[in-house]
Amino acid sequence: MNGVVLITGISAAGKSTVAQALAERLPRAAHVRGDMFRRMVVSGRAEMTPETTGEAVRQLHLRYRIAAAAADLYFDAGFTAIVQDVILGQDLERFTKLVRARPLQVIVLAPDPAAVEHRERARAKAGYAGGWTIAQLDASLRHETPRIGLWLDTSRQTVEETVDEIVSRAPEARIDKDHI
Repeated sequence: MNGVVLITGISAAGKSTVAQALAERLPRAAHVRGDMFRRMVVSGRAEMTPETTGEAVRQLHLRYRIAAAAADLYFDAGFTAIVQDVILGQDLERFTKLVRARPLQVIVLAPDPAAVEHRERARAKAGYAGGWTIAQLDASLRHETPRIGLWLDTSRQTVEETVDEIVSRAPEARIDKDHI
């Protein structure tokens, strides 16, 4: 794999873990954590909640632009950039247009809600703060997000099995500039 790989899905879908494992498997890779750019805002941060505000959406789109730019810079330096973030709905297509580098692969982790609930309980950080529920984000993923790239039901997969599937099915995940 080379270029840019976007791994998205709802909170607790396994994005961080899978992105890190994929990056570790490749000879030259960088793991771009989209949420890191949100956390860099020290004051004036507007969190995304179910009652979205214009400022929260502006900051979210800023975060996506920064992540795409970072991915392109890593790609230009000879790395495979693996971007991991919650990018749902029409924002998924928007993000693919922000990334200049090609090839671009989009991987959507879509475990069932019961698996997400189990993973959420088992991890140290809380992905469902600010009023979001697993059902809300899962509905947005399944009903509002365009079916582009490679969608994987990882409910019963280990991290290694998911990475194996991503690597073996990489051509199915490819997004061309003309495709969107």
